Amino acid sequence: MTRTRSAVFVILFLLALRASARAHRLDEYLQATTIALAHDHILLHLRLTPGVDVAENVIRQIDRNGDGRLSFAERQSYVWQITQRLSFSLNGHSDRLLAEVAKFPSLTAMRTGTGVIDLQIRIQTGLQKGNYHLAYNNRGAGPETVWLVNCLQPQDPEIHIVQQKRSETQSSYLLDFAVTPS
Repeated sequence: MTRTRSAVFVILFLLALRASARAHRLDEYLQATTIALAHDHILLHLRLTPGVDVAENVIRQIDRNGDGRLSFAERQSYVWQITQRLSFSLNGHSDRLLAEVAKFPSLTAMRTGTGVIDLQIRIQTGLQKGNYHLAYNNRGAGPETVWLVNCLQPQDPEIHIVQQKRSETQSSYLLDFAVTPS
């Protein structure tokens, strides 16, 4: 039964991937987050994709002087704004989130719904044996914003996902996981 489910999941994923290669986002600002767990860090990977109908608004939020170019300072300011709308805690302890990687697409790609702003935020940890509760919240701007969030399967065999819970909009996410010795 597990192999059948895995095969079905892979087929559905490939079909969705193929469809998304032809499709362009239209009227939503997708903010998709994946969470990767490791003993020494947790990586939040955000992929922000403005749809065709909302791209100009997002570009105006970044290009503050309206010169049609995204300067380093403007990109930095936008990344700071995005991280200010995120909250993260591990076992009730909050950390300030700073993006260590920020890649911006061309304005043309953003206007056509294919441009992805790619942010990576690393939270240093020292996970020991025990149970953990992670809380993540994305308060992205605008009524056109939609969210997705998921945890990646840990590469470390000592880290086990226990339970994931999301709000209906997926702007809030709770993850329970455990670290056990091999």
